[in-house]
Amino acid sequence: MKFEDLLIDAGGLGRFQLFTFLLLTIPRLTLPLHFLIHNFLAGVPPHRCALPTQDVFGNLTEEEQVLISIPRELGGTFSSCKMYREPQVQLLENSTGGAGNASGLQSCQHGWVYDHSQFSSTIATEWDLVCEQKRLNQASATFFFIGVTVGAILVGYLSDRYGRRTMLLACYVFTLVFGMAAAASVNYTMLAVFRSLSGVSLSGLSIITVALSVEWVDTANRTKAGILNGLFWSIGNMLLSLLAYLIRDWRYLLIVVTSPCILGIISIWWLPESARWLLSKGKVKEAHAHLLRCSTMNRKKHLSSKISTEVLSKIAQEENTGTNYSFIDLFRTPVMRKISLCTGVIWFGVALAYYGISLNITGFGLDIYTTHFIYGAIEVPAKLSLYIFITKGGRQCSQAWSLIITGFSIGINTVIPHSVSQLRTTIAILGKAFSEASFACIYLYTAELYPTVLRQNGIGYNAFSARIAVSVAPLILLLDDVWQPLPQVIYCFVAILCGLMAFCLPETLNVHLPETVKDVEEQGRTGSMWYKGNPQEDIPLKGEEKTY
Repeated sequence: MKFEDLLIDAGGLGRFQLFTFLLLTIPRLTLPLHFLIHNFLAGVPPHRCALPTQDVFGNLTEEEQVLISIPRELGGTFSSCKMYREPQVQLLENSTGGAGNASGLQSCQHGWVYDHSQFSSTIATEWDLVCEQKRLNQASATFFFIGVTVGAILVGYLSDRYGRRTMLLACYVFTLVFGMAAAASVNYTMLAVFRSLSGVSLSGLSIITVALSVEWVDTANRTKAGILNGLFWSIGNMLLSLLAYLIRDWRYLLIVVTSPCILGIISIWWLPESARWLLSKGKVKEAHAHLLRCSTMNRKKHLSSKISTEVLSKIAQEENTGTNYSFIDLFRTPVMRKISLCTGVIWFGVALAYYGISLNITGFGLDIYTTHFIYGAIEVPAKLSLYIFITKGGRQCSQAWSLIITGFSIGINTVIPHSVSQLRTTIAILGKAFSEASFACIYLYTAELYPTVLRQNGIGYNAFSARIAVSVAPLILLLDDVWQPLPQVIYCFVAILCGLMAFCLPETLNVHLPETVKDVEEQGRTGSMWYKGNPQEDIPLKGEEKTY
């Protein structure tokens, strides 16, 4: 008997699972608040050079002082980063601002004046991270995602070693501490350090939530669980635009988006540990207790005798408990190596495309709050449509084509003139929808590809690959100084090429979750990745002979 069979008997998707999903909505709602807050945390409002504080302009009005001190750009707006060395008094004769002495330009000498109609305070306005310092502003997102990258590897390993529930609690606590410390930062360096540390712990919330979501549901309901999980990310994404609209100060906004971790810490009291993981570690009594709780909540008490410690002990012995796996095991055997290399490339492309779109939400003729809300709202129908595609057409094609279409959408927008803002907005929203569909699909697909003994390591490794992409995504946006469409061209080609890699992976629709590396390798050698027959039959484990 397989664990999957016991889970079906205890209820593969009942009250127990729904209660677990409810508790896991806390991290799923919290994650987008932090992962996408950069648009508001580091928002750059319209600005210009500040004028000298001493009275050197006589009786001129403020408008006249600006006119003779700040040059105009081609579009007629005042320059954000340049000022005249000497006041150009002759410009007073032309109220539209004629041409001043171009050779007499210099960078801002007295700081900047910001338009506070959109943001009351951001890290850009507090520490003047504009003009020559704008790279530091974009780098604040990179520092955060470097922390997320480190956390993907570190927490993935630790949660496979010490358990999902224990590490989830640790991640809640550290996210709360580091998030509040970041909000209290007195300088940019302090902010960068604590945002990076927050990224480490938030990465744990991400990958642990995925594992717990799929390990407590049976084969037939994994897709529903994956899509349901992803929908709460979209709700959190829309919630962020509302919170940012209401809270225009970056410190208070950071405090508010970190506060749900308090609820998360409390929720751990009721959150179950993964019974699959407990069995893989030989903790039969704990697994038995959780399975009994599952069957009781799902109103299947009559099956408690079938879920005995003797049966679980046999399953645990067959699944080679007591072996500690590491990231090296992801590449040690042929089939695992192929899966790991392909999924790593796909995660890189998915993350680069998604955050390339999400972190660049200006230039479509809408304010930043409306654009962000639309980007979040479009994710809901995208994920509901994805459910149909991945249940009918399978994971492989859904993953490949959602990412390829994302790339084409980004590419099309590079050739559409900025004057056609409505068409550009429509294409951008379409690309955002498919990028979110590809992200939702890869989380579910990856969890199904890796065996239980390496699932968190596998998700952690792939999250590491994704976070490398996310770390460079904000920096790629700086390449518009070289050639304005260059960042979008890079996002386009990377998304298309990585989408094609999905065709190298096996299909996992309607299959049992693999429990051991041997499950993966044996079925890989037969040419059909994992067993697709009667779900009540067993997949051979170590020491067993094939009977089909």
